[in-house]
Amino acid sequence: MLDRSRIAVVIPALNEALRIRGVVEGALAECPHVIVVDDGSDDGTHAAIADLPVTVLRHATRMGKGHSLRDGFAHARTLGVEAVVTMDGDGQHSAADIPRLVEAANHHPGHIVIGARLRKRALQPTYRKLANHFGDWGIAWGTGYRIADTQSGQRLYPAAVAALEVPGEDFVFEAQILISAAQRLGTRCVSVPIESRYLCVHSDEQFRPSHFKPVRDFTRITAHVARTVLARGDMLATWRRIRANPPVVFDPTGEFATVPDGLSHAR
Repeated sequence: MLDRSRIAVVIPALNEALRIRGVVEGALAECPHVIVVDDGSDDGTHAAIADLPVTVLRHATRMGKGHSLRDGFAHARTLGVEAVVTMDGDGQHSAADIPRLVEAANHHPGHIVIGARLRKRALQPTYRKLANHFGDWGIAWGTGYRIADTQSGQRLYPAAVAALEVPGEDFVFEAQILISAAQRLGTRCVSVPIESRYLCVHSDEQFRPSHFKPVRDFTRITAHVARTVLARGDMLATWRRIRANPPVVFDPTGEFATVPDGLSHAR
């Protein structure tokens, strides 16, 4: 059984002084090993957590989210952990969801667990919902099966997946690691419903502007996935696999028993 003491939390951070301390304190309450990768921040991100018992890896200049995750994964491997949890540093994810990711991992050993932003979806900006649906279908062509919320940055990776050499920078890395794991290890994903917080009229919480730029980043992701799919060929066979393998959601509470979009529920 996977235990939280055998997990490292990796938090890539670029100018996250506004929320990083609360994110790190929440992660420490759930796991003893927390690794923050400060990607060339110039707003005092490092100073905000300097007194906390975490490992901070600092880039002198910005190198991108993909590079930050690689460095975080590499350090996690030196700790001998069995899995790595990733969280964004801007406060959108709640560390309180980590036990639910671990529970899903124990029910689905060897799977990547995605914290899928299914709760309070009405509060999610429309452009983000549309972009997420588009991204889910695009990445399905690379994995051969559908995943609920491929764009979520809150994930649990088995150690074998975190050890993969994965191409792609920035947000392309997070798309490619799902594809590489599926193609090279046969790894599948299971999603756990979470709530992701956004700057909106329904909340007085403060967040910095998102580093994710839908047009720019989805263009990069789409181009990368398209090249991968075309290189493999067998488009008809891939389409049939996608149709035969809808997303799997681990939802013991039954809260999403009637969620649309062809979700398959594992409890």
